[in-house]
Amino acid sequence: MNTRTTSRSPRARRRRFAVVAVALALAVVVTFAVQQSLSVAFADAARPGTLPVPTDRPAEGGTAGAGTGSVIAPSEADGVIRDGDQPTVFDVDRVAVGNLDPALLAALQRAAADAEGDGITFRVNSGWRTPALQERMLQDAIVQYGSEAEARRWVATPETSEHVTGDAVDLGPLPALDWLVQRGWRYGLCQIYANETWHYELRPDAADDGCPEMLADPTADPRMQR
Repeated sequence: MNTRTTSRSPRARRRRFAVVAVALALAVVVTFAVQQSLSVAFADAARPGTLPVPTDRPAEGGTAGAGTGSVIAPSEADGVIRDGDQPTVFDVDRVAVGNLDPALLAALQRAAADAEGDGITFRVNSGWRTPALQERMLQDAIVQYGSEAEARRWVATPETSEHVTGDAVDLGPLPALDWLVQRGWRYGLCQIYANETWHYELRPDAADDGCPEMLADPTADPRMQR
């Protein structure tokens, strides 16, 4: 009896080891999957120029160009563009596009038409915004970055934002940004901040003189001090 028990012991130990190994492997896989999901969610939330879909009811009564809205729940009438629903620069029925400065919009459309010939499509991640939407984005950035000083490196105040006046646009995807880096100056379209590869404004003189030297971030922009 004792001899049989001893002879089975190595096999039992191997079985137990196999069970533990499988359990550990599953735990590693689950942990990795959770980390990946969290990383993707954080990246989507952190991408400037976008706003998470509000969980409460959108503000009512908003109209294009009204310049007002709900800080609690900005809607498309405030210029909200949701992930997966980015318009092109020709979708002027979307207020985030249609309320851009006419000269900027015309330059974007000329560039986009030429880019289409290269198989590139411009998408607008953020364009015109109401002060309410800009304030919401600033407050979200303060929470994300931990201080207003750091948040201001990425999001301007409603009083200083070029998005609120319709003079700035955040573009994508990466192929469009690469195209603009090489050719945007021909249309007067310039990246303004070194830390924001997606943020473009109109500089008409760029067609002759090239784009001006980029600023490090919005806090280095004299316009942000007004």
